[in-house]
Amino acid sequence: MDTSEQEKGEYALIRDSEDPQLGKFDKPLPCFGCGIGWFSLLLGFACPLLWYYATILYFGNYYHKDPRERAGLAASAIAALVFTIAVLIAVLVIFL
Repeated sequence: MDTSEQEKGEYALIRDSEDPQLGKFDKPLPCFGCGIGWFSLLLGFACPLLWYYATILYFGNYYHKDPRERAGLAASAIAALVFTIAVLIAVLVIFL
């Protein structure tokens, strides 16, 4: 961008000419910077329903908004699966 365009009051994009997506993920993740998935995984040990919430987000392709969320959401989905299997086994042992 040359100085004549700057004098007109037009905005200049700040990005790297070699990598245009460099500044795409400069914003911190929600939930104290760890992302919804990891936050749900940690709080899921206190309230397992958060694992199911993160699983719905995972299968709803929420991570397309920010790919950094994918690992945490997948971990929460796995935790929900393990918890569900553990509950089913416990119910079968108790009632059979």
